[in-house]
Amino acid sequence: MTTAPFAITFNSPCETADFAARLGRILRPGDTLLLEGEIGSGKTHFSRSLIQSVMSIPEDVPSPTFTLVQVYDTEIGEIWHCDLYRLGAVDEVDELGLTEAFETAICLVEWPDKLGSMQPENALTLSFETDPNTVEKRLITLSWVNTEWASRLEAAQ
Repeated sequence: MTTAPFAITFNSPCETADFAARLGRILRPGDTLLLEGEIGSGKTHFSRSLIQSVMSIPEDVPSPTFTLVQVYDTEIGEIWHCDLYRLGAVDEVDELGLTEAFETAICLVEWPDKLGSMQPENALTLSFETDPNTVEKRLITLSWVNTEWASRLEAAQ
């Protein structure tokens, strides 16, 4: 059984997209993915790939940098793609409706540190790092508290 944390190296954007699609197949409403990493580390590429992989008809998935939240109806349920980089204060999370979405939708949250203490305890955290020697390579470290993630991630391998 997989234990937290564990890291996976992806040698290309295609490998990252493939993993995102496999992870998308095990998600269900109420799941939250917290996506950490510097600008340009691959959080939005990962999110876009995951969302498009679970759409019946793939469509454009823009970055929610300026809208903060984009909502998609998919084959596995509603997905909220959130980019909290521009969030001014933690109390704005409630105004966005995000706390309710944590319970009813699948949430992909970029810049989760902006949530403060509102981060869901059952979330899966993905920390993205770039390789200084190549723009293609990514290291993603997965961590969780809820032990259910270990068996679910085994199914995504």
